[in-house]
Amino acid sequence: MTPVRTRPDEILFRAGTGLFAVLLIAVVLAIGGELVWQSRLSIREFGWQFWQTEIWDPVAGQFGARPFIWGTLYSSVLALVISTPIALGIAIFISELSPAWMRRPLVFLTELLAAIPSIVYGLWGVFVLVPWIRIPFTSSIAREVLRVVPQAQREGAYALGATRWEAIRMALFYARTGIIGAVMLGFGRALGETMAVTMVIGNTPQVSTSLYAPQYTMAAVIANEFTEASGELYLHALIEIGLVLFVITLFINVISRAFIWSLDARRKPVRPVRPRRALSAKPEAA
Repeated sequence: MTPVRTRPDEILFRAGTGLFAVLLIAVVLAIGGELVWQSRLSIREFGWQFWQTEIWDPVAGQFGARPFIWGTLYSSVLALVISTPIALGIAIFISELSPAWMRRPLVFLTELLAAIPSIVYGLWGVFVLVPWIRIPFTSSIAREVLRVVPQAQREGAYALGATRWEAIRMALFYARTGIIGAVMLGFGRALGETMAVTMVIGNTPQVSTSLYAPQYTMAAVIANEFTEASGELYLHALIEIGLVLFVITLFINVISRAFIWSLDARRKPVRPVRPRRALSAKPEAA
């Protein structure tokens, strides 16, 4: 049997796509390396205490990122808990329950809300609106995921006597990996949200579990104080906050990716049924 030769254009395509993949990894490593280098004074001065200290006093030269880490995670998790059920409800209604005449306007409005810059929400929003600002993004992605669920899955459920709710549950189970990915993307964007949060969160570096107490996030402190950093140590401390945000974002992405891989591993691969060869009919003996 003659071996299949690889075409030159296929080799070029593989090399090009591989180069882009390597370039992407190099960019991430370069960002991390630059953040470490630009925050070297703060790292050398405070070490791991920078992550644990609550004091943020530029005048005294004391810098601790704990209030900003807490404010970022607390506000992002709170936004995720509030917005995820609403976002999934919107996605399910649009893709499964909405009448045909209503579906197109709802899709347009959802995508429009997801595309509006967050500063517009910050200018118009009030305190109640802030936890909802990530709903359009998660809802838009989850709706697209539900759209790619094969219609045969729903039809098979109906054929087995399932109700509409049971068929929707089946579609959600089929698309669970993509839905989790949409939620984690929304969570990732919430971690780095700047302008809308800056306008309404209070911008006070303190650790508090109260929903009404002012907080401060890492992205907000960088946006507010970066241009006012007078000393070199002050500037390096702000850059180290960016490094902390970078590390936390990478960690959350790795955890979410591992969780998605674990879901995929639980799926038992279905072996394709190979058609049997037709038996050749033998001529009958005369």
